[in-house]
Amino acid sequence: MAAGKSGSFKLLEPSKPPPSKKSRKEQDRGKLLGTTGTTEVMECEIWKEFPEDLIEAVIARLPIATFFRFRTVCRKWNSLLDSQSFSQHCAQVPQANPWFYTITHENVNSGAMYDPSLKKWHHPTISSLPTKMIVLPVASAGGLVCFIDIGHRNFYVCNPLTQSFKELPARSVKVWSRIAVGMTLNGNAVSEGYKILWVCCDGEYEVYDSVKNSWTRPGSMPSNIKLPLSLNFKSQAVSIDGTVYFMRSDPEGIVSYDMVTGVWTQFIIPAPRHLSDHTLAECGGRIMLVGLLTKNAATCVCIWELQKMTLLWKEVDRMPNIWCLEFYGKHVRMTCLGNKGLLMLSLRSRQMNRLVTYNVKSREWLKVPGCLVPRGRKRQWIACGTAFHPCLTATV
Repeated sequence: MAAGKSGSFKLLEPSKPPPSKKSRKEQDRGKLLGTTGTTEVMECEIWKEFPEDLIEAVIARLPIATFFRFRTVCRKWNSLLDSQSFSQHCAQVPQANPWFYTITHENVNSGAMYDPSLKKWHHPTISSLPTKMIVLPVASAGGLVCFIDIGHRNFYVCNPLTQSFKELPARSVKVWSRIAVGMTLNGNAVSEGYKILWVCCDGEYEVYDSVKNSWTRPGSMPSNIKLPLSLNFKSQAVSIDGTVYFMRSDPEGIVSYDMVTGVWTQFIIPAPRHLSDHTLAECGGRIMLVGLLTKNAATCVCIWELQKMTLLWKEVDRMPNIWCLEFYGKHVRMTCLGNKGLLMLSLRSRQMNRLVTYNVKSREWLKVPGCLVPRGRKRQWIACGTAFHPCLTATV
């Protein structure tokens, strides 16, 4: 058979031995010398005719971190955040995995954001947030994150990506006890407004409407809901179609509030046995439960789904056994740092500090790289956090 070429595949000549495999050092040297590929130059004559509206469509589909590098190219691209047409292009892009805004023990006055698609931590500085008090992320909707100070008195709303910031007006009801917070959109986008609900165990509650920029107390808690609520403050609220769900105990179950109709509903749902550190989550309109299941010296992270017909929890997944072996015999505590389809779980004991994500839809468990101090090597401990869907055009 004559030696020759076919496409990009080379035929070996019978008289020649096959090429010997290069060592790793030789391969690396070739990469450093630039022999493995070439850099293509974009022809100005071609790209200058690229339609303007398509440029916005392309940029709207870039990874968030890449977009912020593109903003430095020229003033026109930097002004895209204020463009109505660019906002429309962003609205057409399918919603990606949420990011996580977290607060660390070492630096409670600055946040750390985790991008699960790039598996990378970012350290934003939100200059408008108060620096003389501790503020915690408690809820999110439409790319905006709701913060509350540690004294549960003042509310703030911010887009962590663009630094768009707002301090909410003072509440009309002065309640100094601990409160639970939920947040929903008025429609399909932040441009239609959003609502924030706070509720405390004695049944007091208020709703903030961004369109009116004021707090209102729509009514009182109905008599069929047992007070005090015994809210589970370790569990963040979940929002589905304008309804906010809170976890409670005594009786075990869920209380919900419809932001549109103003109706409270109570669901008595017995919790699984041997459960601790449990919190609500949601995925595609389904209400989920994640918690630690401990029996004897064995501990495992389990996932349940609420069955709407029976109002019972059904186990649908659990952490791989090989990961759970690390918890054996240890007093493990768990905090859920985000509950919107992709969960981030902080698992810690005296001898351990682990961060993992769980994708409810694909049932995939992944380990999260450690959150390091900027320009340092010290690994930070995550204190609390919330999930938010990154949105470049969301404004407060």
